[in-house]
Amino acid sequence: MSWNPTHNPDCPTAENSLLDTLIIPRTRDLGGFEVRRALPSPQRQMVGPFIFFDQMGPAEFLTGGGIDVRPHPHIGLGTVTYLYDGEFEHRDSLGTRQMIYPGEVNWMVAGRGITHSERTSAEMRARPHKQFGIQTWIALPEDREEMTPAFEHHGETALPVIRDTGVEARLILGSVYGATSPVTMQSETFYLDVTLAPGVAFPLPDEQEDRGIYVTKGSIEVAGDVFEAGRMMVFRPGDGISVKAGPQGARLMALGGATMNGRRYIWWNFVSSSNERIEQAKEDWKAGDWTGGPFRLPPGDEDEFIPITPELDRVSPRKG
Repeated sequence: MSWNPTHNPDCPTAENSLLDTLIIPRTRDLGGFEVRRALPSPQRQMVGPFIFFDQMGPAEFLTGGGIDVRPHPHIGLGTVTYLYDGEFEHRDSLGTRQMIYPGEVNWMVAGRGITHSERTSAEMRARPHKQFGIQTWIALPEDREEMTPAFEHHGETALPVIRDTGVEARLILGSVYGATSPVTMQSETFYLDVTLAPGVAFPLPDEQEDRGIYVTKGSIEVAGDVFEAGRMMVFRPGDGISVKAGPQGARLMALGGATMNGRRYIWWNFVSSSNERIEQAKEDWKAGDWTGGPFRLPPGDEDEFIPITPELDRVSPRKG
């Protein structure tokens, strides 16, 4: 979740001959809600255009509980929200109000600037419920960083599903294996939700330059090494990669795409190829001019927002 303080994952040395980087996210407990951040990491800022990768949960909430991510800003990126369990209500400064449920995708392109919030609905708070999902950011190409903000939602039935014996792969973004997601992309990207039966193998697409896997359930084997849930593996370019599910099966997110034309600065919720652009966005948000400035608050969720604190303001933008 983009409102969390940054916490750096561990990147142990990858001894497997097929791996470029092995990332073990550090876990942060936010009052009963667990978050694991795999990207960015000290040794790997991006996998293709993916510059941020958070596992949200799994968590269980009692009646009355839920998630309240207050309005906050983004520039220079697109956010992808994908759930296994639970739901969110998304609101943004374009006027969008959209529920998201498991198997669906919310794709919000910040471009030159957008504000959004994510909250558990009143209906879901009325009973005990679970929350489990993945939120990622995709850095925009340099010539698209200042594009007009946009939002898309696609339901579960709109996303192609690739099936084979013991394999079910829902294509969230991009084009692989002859299938294409309906989500509008700004760069070459692929993103798959893959479920594997015990012992079943799954080949990664070999036409993509950058490729990674994040295991969310079970375990996988790569060239004789076993990787449990909560691990991200980034593979060397050009190698044929096939992973095999462990004895309990596996669920994983396969991701990647073309390497970006340059590294990006990242600070809080802002991503840009220009440090000066991030500094300007910081000042715009701190100014709080919701009528004449570049940021607006989401209609219907205008009573609060996440401020830039003095502690956060002292942190310099990082370039990977």
